[in-house]
Amino acid sequence: MLRFIVFICVFLVFAPLAWAQNPTPILVDQFGYLPELQKRAVIKDPQLGFDRVKSFKPSDRFAVIDARTRKAVFEGKPVKWKGGKTDAASGDKVWWFDFSSVTTPGQYVIRDLERGVDSYPFEIGPNVYKPVLQAAFKTFYLQRAGFEKRAPYVDAAYADKASHLRKGQDPNARLYSASNDKTTERDLRGGWYDAGDYNKYTSWTANYITILLSAYLENPAIWTDDFGIPESGNGVPDILDEVKWGLDWLERMQNQDGSMLSVMGLAEGSPPSTAKGPSLYGPANTSATVTAAGAFAMASKVYAEKTDWRDEAKRYGDRAKRAWNWAKANPDVKFYNNDSNQGSEGLAAGQQEVDKKRLDKKRLIAGVHLFALTGQESFHRLVEQLYIRVKPMAADTVNGFEGQMAFEMLYFTRQSGVKPRFAAKIKRDYEANILNAYNGWPSIKNKTDAYGAFVDGYWWGSNATKARRGSLYTQAVIAGVGAESPTDYVNAAAGYVNYLHGVNPLGKVYLSNMRTYGAENSVNSFYHAWFKDGSKAFDDTRTSTFGPAPGFLVGGPNDGYERDACCSSGTCGGYGAAMCRKPILSPPANQPPAKAYADFNEGWPINSWSVTENSNGYQVAYIRLLSKFVR
Repeated sequence: MLRFIVFICVFLVFAPLAWAQNPTPILVDQFGYLPELQKRAVIKDPQLGFDRVKSFKPSDRFAVIDARTRKAVFEGKPVKWKGGKTDAASGDKVWWFDFSSVTTPGQYVIRDLERGVDSYPFEIGPNVYKPVLQAAFKTFYLQRAGFEKRAPYVDAAYADKASHLRKGQDPNARLYSASNDKTTERDLRGGWYDAGDYNKYTSWTANYITILLSAYLENPAIWTDDFGIPESGNGVPDILDEVKWGLDWLERMQNQDGSMLSVMGLAEGSPPSTAKGPSLYGPANTSATVTAAGAFAMASKVYAEKTDWRDEAKRYGDRAKRAWNWAKANPDVKFYNNDSNQGSEGLAAGQQEVDKKRLDKKRLIAGVHLFALTGQESFHRLVEQLYIRVKPMAADTVNGFEGQMAFEMLYFTRQSGVKPRFAAKIKRDYEANILNAYNGWPSIKNKTDAYGAFVDGYWWGSNATKARRGSLYTQAVIAGVGAESPTDYVNAAAGYVNYLHGVNPLGKVYLSNMRTYGAENSVNSFYHAWFKDGSKAFDDTRTSTFGPAPGFLVGGPNDGYERDACCSSGTCGGYGAAMCRKPILSPPANQPPAKAYADFNEGWPINSWSVTENSNGYQVAYIRLLSKFVR
């Protein structure tokens, strides 16, 4: 709250002219910068896109203004990006203003001294990102199914009773194909809502567990016991408490033979406790079982180091081996949810089943963690074999599904018993084929991206791609690979953090409702069943009583956005047809790729989820990156 008051004071002090432009054309990380790292503001002059009428030509005199003294502490001249070229991704001409020499902690703005235009205020200090990390991490608590949300762990606005515990819901969920058969009932309480819907997916939950555990192992000192969840203060890092919540659900999803149930479909409601429909589950499949085997194995290794959790660690290890053995004996058991050919229409959303190539990726990741746990030569051989077949060290690896795979291979090199020659090859391949690929370090060195955070394209979930691309450099530092200095790599990664925090063509912090954390322009509305369109309480920070809860990372710009195909074919009918008659929202449609975003949350057939929906997958990628910048 104190920080919010400081920012309000800064708002009142600095030029109203600047903020009338909404957003200001002088773009900064709205939370701030670490003293020792590079600091760069981006000044934009739109040439293409919805904002092209807001032309801004910066002067040659820029300054960093101290909010307390109202005096300039640094002056300089912004430099044209690419000599004044228009950036294809954003449609903007931009200038870069470097103020890295300013290291004194405090509150500041960047000012165009001749135009009288200011950036949003920001902070320089060693702890600027910790509150942001805490807010982003706490979204997992808000996403817990079957668990009460209450003060002081959340603002009273988001207090809610435990959801999906009614008769016919999670405690006695039934098989999707036998919803009238009481003998199929299973207690499948817990877990996390996966995204803006409330469904739960075994494979994806297992991924979140391994990535959160990786974030913990890569910087354990910052994962303290005071992140403000109900388990805080119990002597265990809160991240391990939160991960255990996911593990408890995975345990319930495991059959006696070791196989893993694939998916659960849950009813929606706003708030979640009002959901009344039944909970249904899908049968076991190989892909979910393989992925869970890896998560259980990693959890077993990590929790074994905690004296009070040795029993749990042993149990996770046993579950990992049983899951692996079942998957080995049943290598191609498929289940497609929400699929008419399977008779599973309406069971969850998206598709958790994978093709053979992706299943091999999952086997590779699981093999890494099973070797780390057991040290067995058979798992080492498996990893070597799959490494050749999957080719995890490719330029596009971190862009797509199983995007953490390359990072898992670097983790593998740090395990006891790994063959030195193979470990060296993994590092060489990472350096040559990922770190130094065209979309890696050369994109930083050559200033390929006008906003300092290059990606190959802006597709569904582009913000997660940005986060993983940033982690590409922090992982290089952890692994000790690459010819550049660790500081250079960390500065490159920081550019992606800055992008997500407002140094982007929209000047928007891509986290929800972060004003009280210092962001003047954060996500106001996004696709989520709790914070749904039309909710008087939660729809939008600008029009609703509360708006959505803080800290959710949205999908981000998606230049492939389009309304449901039924709009173009004229087959939506009824409500859908009426919605289709509205002009298509632009943005996100018909914009340069990096501007293909807007805060909106309409469902079918507008399909805002492909732009604004949150996902725990996006969240863990962001948390993993941001955690490297917390002290």
